[in-house]
Amino acid sequence: GGGGGGGGGGIDEFVNYDKIKWSESLKRDLQRGHYAEFDGAKIRTTLYRPFCKQNLFFDRALIERVYLFPSFFPTPEAERENRAIIVSDIGFRVATFGVLMADGIADLHLCATSDGHQCFPFYTYDEDGGNRRENVTDWVLGRFRERYGDGGITKWDVFYYVYGVLHHPGYRERFVENLRRELPRIPFMKDFRAFAEAGRRLAELHVGYESVEPWELTWRTGDKLHYRVEKMRPSKDKTSLYVNETLTLADIPPETFEYRLGNRSALDWVIDQYQVKTDKQTGAILSDPNRRDDPEYIVHLIARVVRVSVETVQIVRALPAE
Repeated sequence: GGGGGGGGGGIDEFVNYDKIKWSESLKRDLQRGHYAEFDGAKIRTTLYRPFCKQNLFFDRALIERVYLFPSFFPTPEAERENRAIIVSDIGFRVATFGVLMADGIADLHLCATSDGHQCFPFYTYDEDGGNRRENVTDWVLGRFRERYGDGGITKWDVFYYVYGVLHHPGYRERFVENLRRELPRIPFMKDFRAFAEAGRRLAELHVGYESVEPWELTWRTGDKLHYRVEKMRPSKDKTSLYVNETLTLADIPPETFEYRLGNRSALDWVIDQYQVKTDKQTGAILSDPNRRDDPEYIVHLIARVVRVSVETVQIVRALPAE
């Protein structure tokens, strides 16, 4: 049916809000007969929260704001070669500045449900995936080579240097108020190579977290071991994690919870996201993270995120003082 938008009547009386969140643009698409058409290529794996991926149907009709992601990761091919540094947006409200690298589309509220984020990719593209451009300019590369007297510095080196600097505790402490008011400004640290190498190692951990060697945790098992997760719970001292009535993972290193992204540690994000969610009124399952094709995925993910966290803390601690 036709009719007006916004203020009641017409389209607002026609649509049903039980299953779909009808935004104003989606209502306009309905009124104008703009249809979302299925295309398997639009199904993309996205980073919804730190170390928590979801499938996304990447279509302008169904997503209220795609922002610049069609220029950052326009195709699955771009995801294989591009990476983006994601940082807390100006005016973030949580206590900790967030930074994480991704090789694909990421949610606006990646590291804090109350805050947005901004992305800085290495490459940008036209929306058809062509005309690839480097986001680190020749001018910037020249500045770094001149500053450090090193003609071998590459644009990827600069990119990873930035990622290393953004993890530096001294940098984040000294410029904490600036980071709330403006996007990060990157200083010239004394040892370029140390920060570039640290940034590269951090990137490999954070982007490739699903393939790192799982940390060796102690499995405390009961009868008829299974891997289904309803809701995981850490112990009070955070040295163990209740997975289900047949499995508890113990001997979690204390450094695990030092690696924080926004308002939670990396492991806390995983615990929060990987739980069965039900409708409070009907009891119907709204989302279930357990995988039929890989029942042990969540348990091994926990061990991998422990390794990522511990090694991140070790790399950051080893950074030069300035």
